[in-house]
Amino acid sequence: MKQQKLFFLSLCFLLCTLFSSAQNIDIKWLDKINSPVNSSYDKPWKLISNSVVPISLATPITLFTVGLATHDKELRTKSYEAGVSFLLATALSSSLKIAFKRPRPFTTYPDIITKKSDGGSYSFPSGHTTAAFATATSLTLAFPKWYVAVPAYTYAAAVAYSRMYLGVHYPSDVLGGMIIGIGSSLLVFQVQKWMDKK
Repeated sequence: MKQQKLFFLSLCFLLCTLFSSAQNIDIKWLDKINSPVNSSYDKPWKLISNSVVPISLATPITLFTVGLATHDKELRTKSYEAGVSFLLATALSSSLKIAFKRPRPFTTYPDIITKKSDGGSYSFPSGHTTAAFATATSLTLAFPKWYVAVPAYTYAAAVAYSRMYLGVHYPSDVLGGMIIGIGSSLLVFQVQKWMDKK
């Protein structure tokens, strides 16, 4: 019994140490990315950050419209995949925010992190990053060409960076958003492939 208690206490100590170390790395990286207010740099990053929802919504709408105009059933199917991927990724991201309830970095570290944009409710995961990577992955799966993938993922990476630069997300929030966005699109794509075989 004493050995079990000792093991449990040791495990708790190890997990607390790892979590604390990860949090320290998280804030150190964010501190290097987030810098004092500089309007010449801040405006473009805000613009990139604010463009996510319009671009994520415009992508499936544009694919559907072009597919409808050209009578291309496959393109319309790709529009559904992109739309469902965005909705699934957004739903997962919003649910995890409520579950984790992680405060924004500018709230927890007001003396270190400069707030340059309004943040919504909770920090983990980054909803903007989730949407950007869901859209980038949907486009890349729909059109598996380097000239689609490179700009799509470059844009998504810029969105992820902007969220940290603006001080509204930790690097781990952004990483979580990337995983959810990519994973949601891959899941929707696989389900569609499975349905096509039936």
